[in-house]
Amino acid sequence: MTAGLVVVGLNHRTAPLEVRERLAVAPDGLDSAVRTVLSLQGVREAVVLATCNRVEFYATGDDAEAVAGALRQHLRSRGGGGVALYEHRGEAAVQHAFRVCASLDSLVVGEPQILGQVKEAVAAARVAGALRGRLGRVMARAFQTAKRVRSETGIAEGQVSVASVAVDLARGIFGDLVHRKVLVVGAGKMALGAARTLARAGASLLIANRSFDRAEAIAREYGATAHPLTDLGMLLQHVDVAVCSTGASGYLLTRHEIATAMKARRGRGLFLIDIAVPRNVEPAAGDLDSVFLYNVDDLERAVSEGGQGRSAATIEAEKVIAEELASFRAEELAQRSAGPTIVALRKRFQAAAAAEMERSLAGKLRHLQEADRAAVEAMLEALTNKLLHAPTVALKAASASAEGEELLRAARGLFALDVELAEFREEVTGVRVQGEVTATATAGNRR
Repeated sequence: MTAGLVVVGLNHRTAPLEVRERLAVAPDGLDSAVRTVLSLQGVREAVVLATCNRVEFYATGDDAEAVAGALRQHLRSRGGGGVALYEHRGEAAVQHAFRVCASLDSLVVGEPQILGQVKEAVAAARVAGALRGRLGRVMARAFQTAKRVRSETGIAEGQVSVASVAVDLARGIFGDLVHRKVLVVGAGKMALGAARTLARAGASLLIANRSFDRAEAIAREYGATAHPLTDLGMLLQHVDVAVCSTGASGYLLTRHEIATAMKARRGRGLFLIDIAVPRNVEPAAGDLDSVFLYNVDDLERAVSEGGQGRSAATIEAEKVIAEELASFRAEELAQRSAGPTIVALRKRFQAAAAAEMERSLAGKLRHLQEADRAAVEAMLEALTNKLLHAPTVALKAASASAEGEELLRAARGLFALDVELAEFREEVTGVRVQGEVTATATAGNRR
């Protein structure tokens, strides 16, 4: 089903924040990143998923071992050296994609942001021409699976985002957040999640962003006040909490700037929550007196507490994924079973067209010049493609139904097709549930 499909990556469990920072890809850099992966030796399709908690390369190719090696080398060259990379192949790679989209592999199980991030990664891959078939089908089914998980289980109930966990930390320090001044730095999805939760808690919001127009739009929605980033130093003198989540590549708040603000605060504590990767706040600022600085890795303890009570929903979600995986496997095998018949049918039509072309050029059309001969050949090819389009679509669609094999046999009989199915059957039945190297790899390398 998925021989040649590989996922190589690292996440919050396998790599520290310092490493994930080095590998971070800004949203506007996804197109370039996926084109680079697509250019690696042996890679046919690619998707690059880079979030605050994971960097993963999804790819397909004829030689899974070679593709995996190229992905590992690329990750290490970008700054992932010395870190244990995880790797999934074949059906295990499909299962991993399903679990990631359904947020079962997230820092906060049930958080909704990851699905949007994967969709952005897939959209960038499509723009780059990096999705040509198999991987695109896997991702489409992963989205469908995530939708089922969210609608059929209680996975999204309770505390389901890094931002909401961060806000609960603020409650732990200050108690009631009503009328507390909270600064949200940034206007992305994570920042907006924090703004929504803080607004519900009754906090007095201030929004600072690089685009002041964007800050004003968010401020109007949440009854907040908007500020440009140049006001950060002044704002830190007056707020109780600052939640930072921007795509800046360097520190927006340095230790020196925060130390200066603390002098004006006269000992009042400042709670800084930095949920950006790369980080927005210089880590050394956490050493200052009365400064409480948390980053995404510091949230893991709170995340485990927030995740209690969802174990039953997680079990149900895993069942949905198992069902979708089995269904996807069956559909892929059924559709691909039409492959040899379709190939043989196309060869039969092409051979007939070529024979007629040769006979005509040796007879009545022998006077044609080279350009005219090429035009006739192009016309025959276009005609062949048009004639075969409807049968090809019908055979692929029918192969997933109970009558599929009967229709395939009819097509082979009607057109006297000689189809070699032995090797194909070995390929499609050699897939193991865990997707490790199997006969599929060998069969895939022969294609």
